[in-house]
Amino acid sequence: MAAKHMDLPQGTLDLLILKTLALEPRHGCAVSDRIEQISKEVLSIKPGSLYPALHRIERRGWIKAKWGTSGKNRRAKYYELTTSGRKQLEAEESDWRKLTAAVGDILETA
Repeated sequence: MAAKHMDLPQGTLDLLILKTLALEPRHGCAVSDRIEQISKEVLSIKPGSLYPALHRIERRGWIKAKWGTSGKNRRAKYYELTTSGRKQLEAEESDWRKLTAAVGDILETA
């Protein structure tokens, strides 16, 4: 049975993109594919959401981009974390863990 795709809570996409780029630079499709793979196909990021998020994060200085060649021998823009992007990832991960712990507590006791 195929996994049901779920919508992301507001503001989560930036965190997922930053986390996906933490290990190595990736082009946009590879970012989306990795998120889908790690989430066991529960999360599917459409290009209409992914690319505006990548551009927004780049404008904030959290990632930088350079042109390269993809595995399919096509020209692709590769994104990688900047120093400020790594700091932002740490902050967002910490905030996310606090939030999910608090929601978990409420779900367990309410």
